[in-house]
Amino acid sequence: MTADQWAPAQAAAVLCAGAALWRVAERERGLRRARLVLAGVGAPGAAGEHRRPSWRALGERWWAAARGRRAWLCLPVAAVLAVLGESPLPLVAGAVAVPLVGRRLRAMELRREREARSDAVVGLCGAVAAELRAGRQPARALRFAVRATGALGPREEAEVLAAARFGGDVALALRRAARQDGADGLAGLAACWQVAVDGGAGLAAGLDRLEAALREHRAQRERLRAQLAGAWATVAVLAVLPAVGLVLGSALGARPLYVLLHTPVGLGCLAVGAALEAAGLWWAARIVRGGERV
Repeated sequence: MTADQWAPAQAAAVLCAGAALWRVAERERGLRRARLVLAGVGAPGAAGEHRRPSWRALGERWWAAARGRRAWLCLPVAAVLAVLGESPLPLVAGAVAVPLVGRRLRAMELRREREARSDAVVGLCGAVAAELRAGRQPARALRFAVRATGALGPREEAEVLAAARFGGDVALALRRAARQDGADGLAGLAACWQVAVDGGAGLAAGLDRLEAALREHRAQRERLRAQLAGAWATVAVLAVLPAVGLVLGSALGARPLYVLLHTPVGLGCLAVGAALEAAGLWWAARIVRGGERV
């Protein structure tokens, strides 16, 4: 393919990538609008809805939507590399990277949600103990703490509140809520509740000990994360080094992209290097995650 023929192909590739991004953005916007309408938020004439969503809620929705589209940034980056390297291979690699990056971003989001729920469970135990010392009845204290902390999901919260309000099995409802990812501490709260109901033991004292144990577990997790920060920094440097090498080679006039994408030796080096890079990142991340699990 000559240079005159390659220029229109480059423009077409960039236009296709831009059209794909625009289509994805429009689809996400339509889905978000449909969710808001079905949930009754901002829908005209929605029954029982008289308040506008708060700025905090709008910010959280915007950030969630931005996180959902970050994986598609691989396409414009790949398009730029395709134009600079005069090859469609970066576009193919970018298309393959989109689901992989999206999966990684979703895993990070789930981890953050799990840790946030774990912290909310700690706050729930402390809030129930504080309300009991203030003189409230256990069921009323639990209802207030559940609403104040938001430690439970919508279905679990409704089940626990119903059990506490109408004299149901609160311990069973808490055990079911403990099945949520990151809500393991609710099993301890259910055990304290069961012991207090069956044996007459002080619920506030048990919750204090449970809260202290959960806080110690969280502090241990934070100390471990601080100790592993250097290892994660090594993984990040390992991931960035190939890009730094390409930039340095381009600055020196060696045209590394052309060599990698247009010569048999370069294509072989690219394939072997990509495989070794992926294997190194996987192995280093595996070692660090093994330390976290231990």
